Amino acid sequence: MAAKSKMITFSAWISRWFPFFRLRRWQRERRTLEALGSLSYRAGNLSEYLAAVASGVSQLLEVDWSVVTFVKDGLERVLASNLEGEDLDCAFDVHGSLTNTVFETGETLVVRNALDHPEYGEPPEGYCAYLGIPLRTSYSEIIGTICSFHRQEREFSPEEVGIAELFAERAATAIDNYHLYQQQREFNEALEAEVLVRSAELQMAQEKNMEQERLAAIGQFATMIVHEIRNPLSTISLTLNYFQRLPIPQPAQERLSLAQAEQERLERLLNDILTYSRLQVLRPSLLELNTFIEEQITIFRLSFDMNQYTINYMPWADKVWVKADADRLKQVVINLLRNACEAVAKGDPIRCSLLKDSQRQQACIEIHNRGSVIPAHLLSRVTDLFYTTKPAGTGLGLPIVKQIVEAHGGELSIRSSEVDGTTVRVYLALAHPPIP
Repeated sequence: MAAKSKMITFSAWISRWFPFFRLRRWQRERRTLEALGSLSYRAGNLSEYLAAVASGVSQLLEVDWSVVTFVKDGLERVLASNLEGEDLDCAFDVHGSLTNTVFETGETLVVRNALDHPEYGEPPEGYCAYLGIPLRTSYSEIIGTICSFHRQEREFSPEEVGIAELFAERAATAIDNYHLYQQQREFNEALEAEVLVRSAELQMAQEKNMEQERLAAIGQFATMIVHEIRNPLSTISLTLNYFQRLPIPQPAQERLSLAQAEQERLERLLNDILTYSRLQVLRPSLLELNTFIEEQITIFRLSFDMNQYTINYMPWADKVWVKADADRLKQVVINLLRNACEAVAKGDPIRCSLLKDSQRQQACIEIHNRGSVIPAHLLSRVTDLFYTTKPAGTGLGLPIVKQIVEAHGGELSIRSSEVDGTTVRVYLALAHPPIP
């Protein structure tokens, strides 16, 4: 009779409380669906999305603290937390932690009181209960965890574990998509940069091809014109030389000398036009620049009667080798020395130096003077064809120098100021010394 009374009492208790449990379960399921439905991930808002995940887990499981973590190379970084003011910039060593157990095993870890189970790892100070869910990507890689902590001991039901696993699935997918998005964006940026580089190279190649075609056309035309001019110019030169041998009055002799000087200038102009208009076909060979520059300075002094100018040469300590066309490079050095002498007063020093940049693998021929300064607004034009600031200049000297230097794959740099004077630098690629 007592047993029957007890059974009736238990049945009455079930009948009384079952609707309550059913209602509570239905309410939790509805709240879970609402929380999941409110999650909206867009590329770039990962932090907000994961913060919503952490808050949803904490509210539904009624725990004190939930975090989403990312683990890589033995370090754990908190990506999101339901607590305000959480430091998300720090990385922690996962060794000996509850997170490490979840990350290493790839399994959900439920601990009623972590202080009673040190084999799982040490919990944060002030917390006892722990629920850890691994974040698993679509290709089964564990990338982090969702961890829930509670200050008091408590059990986690299978239903609660299932809720946390649902959110973990969403978080893992979001993190994975975010990383894929970042990789795709970096790939797109690299691709765009490569396209810009290739487009610039293509444009430069097209411009170079057009320039070569233009020079070829100019060369054909210039060759024809120079040939037509040289024939009568030779006759004029012979006539002037004939008259110079005759006894003529001094005023006539002065006019004759002037005519001969103009004839020689015209001859140089024709030679410069032919030099510029021809495509630079190089015959490169190994040159040791210290010796080469010293030879050109000596030739310059003897050939152009420049002994009244002071040219100080500062060689590099060791031998410097380049691969260049000796005749063309000679034109460059002689032309730049002549320009420097024309810019200074007689007796003023001109410094010629050889420098070496091992990091950039370049040799640098530097010619410096403190003579007439090139105005800043004209500096960019001095290498333009037929542009000159000299009364008797042809405007072909520096354009020829630039053309030769660029044909060698080098670079011409010109700087001029009242403070530092004028410095011209020719950069050429270094070459390996000859094998003994």
